[in-house]
Amino acid sequence: MLIVEPTPEALTPALAAALAGGEPVAPLPLDPAERRTALAMLRPDQPLESGEVAALLATSGSTGQPKGVLLSAAAMIAGAEATHDRLGGPGSWTLALPAHYVAGLMVIVRGLVAGRPVATVRGDLADLTAPADAGPHYLSLVPTQLARALKTPEITAALTGFDTILLGGAPVGPALLEEARRAGLRVITTYGTSETCGGCVYDGIPLPGVKITLEPASDRVMITAPMVFSGYRLRPDLTQVALREDATGRTLITNDRGRWDHDRLTVLGRLDDVVITGGINVDLAQLECLAAESPAAGRAELAIIGVPDPTWGTMIIAVADGPVGLAELRADLATRLPERGLPRRMVQLPALPRTSSGKIDRQRLIQLVTG
Repeated sequence: MLIVEPTPEALTPALAAALAGGEPVAPLPLDPAERRTALAMLRPDQPLESGEVAALLATSGSTGQPKGVLLSAAAMIAGAEATHDRLGGPGSWTLALPAHYVAGLMVIVRGLVAGRPVATVRGDLADLTAPADAGPHYLSLVPTQLARALKTPEITAALTGFDTILLGGAPVGPALLEEARRAGLRVITTYGTSETCGGCVYDGIPLPGVKITLEPASDRVMITAPMVFSGYRLRPDLTQVALREDATGRTLITNDRGRWDHDRLTVLGRLDDVVITGGINVDLAQLECLAAESPAAGRAELAIIGVPDPTWGTMIIAVADGPVGLAELRADLATRLPERGLPRRMVQLPALPRTSSGKIDRQRLIQLVTG
């Protein structure tokens, strides 16, 4: 495998060669600690599991240890082509995400498939300008980027120049979507994983060639698609659990829960988001969404975590990056949820810790809160 820096200048030619059957690429994070973790997991000294592998990526590790995801050229190309099919055709892409994670990598892949150069901007979008050449023009963001951008009129104006903004990587609240649409932005929410070459469900509708099945007993989301991964790096045990292959194709067995709402998939959270506190089951993902939408939250960003507690089994804690009154938040949530399932503690931090992909780093958050 070819270890490459996660810059478009280094990654684009290497990725183009890999898609054409050349040496597989493994883009590494720039952060030294993340880089060491990724190298220890990728083990470049060990042979690859399959000759079809074109890229090796580390998952973000936002809820646990990162895993190495093996992606074939066929899977990445299928993902890019399905995206262009849904959006109305190939276009010019702008990269605003880390290229060592799947969302950023797939921006480069889409550019290569479209045969168009990929523009690059800073993660805070401070240097973003409205495209001046012929479109269509596409951009991928995570919700935090969009929320911050909408606070700056100049960046918001630049965003209106894009035909489509893909928004994924974390749950998207209705308030953010409404604010973006009032600003004149065409936003499409996406759902997918590193194991599906990024988003494979757009605005709740699977991309062409993607079949979503919900496991009856648990509502577990299962994805059968040509863009499903080839396995985990040096972890056949995890691959056996997550990947199923038969005559219908490859199926990813996710850890996500979902439901169908008027023929659109709604992702409810992870199966391990459900905790027991005070003798009742609480869905932390649902609670976090409701808390984020509460007037009591104001403009603060909220995360909900559960930590072991001798009295409650699990203590539910709300963590915010600004002032939020616990009593006010509980009072609002109590109109929709049982009292025993509400946050019992509020912690304010200067900022919520994040992985380099922009996701909330929940493992680090728990460490900060429990000290």
